[in-house]
Amino acid sequence: MQHASRQRGITLIEVLIALLIFSIGLMGVAGLLVMSARSVHTAYLRTQVTFLAQSMADRMSANVIGVWRGYYNGSYPSSGVQRCTQGCTPQQLAEHDKGLWSSQLATFLPSATKAKISCSAAGVSYTPTPDQVALRPSYGGSCDMTITWMERGVTVDGASAEGQSLQTFAWEFQP
Repeated sequence: MQHASRQRGITLIEVLIALLIFSIGLMGVAGLLVMSARSVHTAYLRTQVTFLAQSMADRMSANVIGVWRGYYNGSYPSSGVQRCTQGCTPQQLAEHDKGLWSSQLATFLPSATKAKISCSAAGVSYTPTPDQVALRPSYGGSCDMTITWMERGVTVDGASAEGQSLQTFAWEFQP
């Protein structure tokens, strides 16, 4: 006696359903990979901003006379580069630092839209004489630094249509 098999095509439907579930899972994994890559790039940009800010603060600490006289104040990028191969005055060193920092902003943070440094001696109990400034006293005032750049990734309030948002790094420090 022969029994006829009634399960024709059921295995094919099971395979198709399994492929559908597997492909949905792969799309989820792909979405996670894309989100991970965006997060890594965002972290990279923020690390670059922090590095660039600290770099300029260190330069300013090495030229306190230039800071006292306001040579670092202004918006960046700065035009021109002062060469200091033979030595510089505090103003020339500040121009050299500003040109170098502008170049670094363009290289390491190409999406930077603006940067600004503003130093103030307000609140300082004394203003050094020119002789004291030449002796490199501590600054005592404070400087504000802001760096603004466009960042791609997760859109938040204020994001543009392309999925980019304007980010600002603001720092108050004493050089």
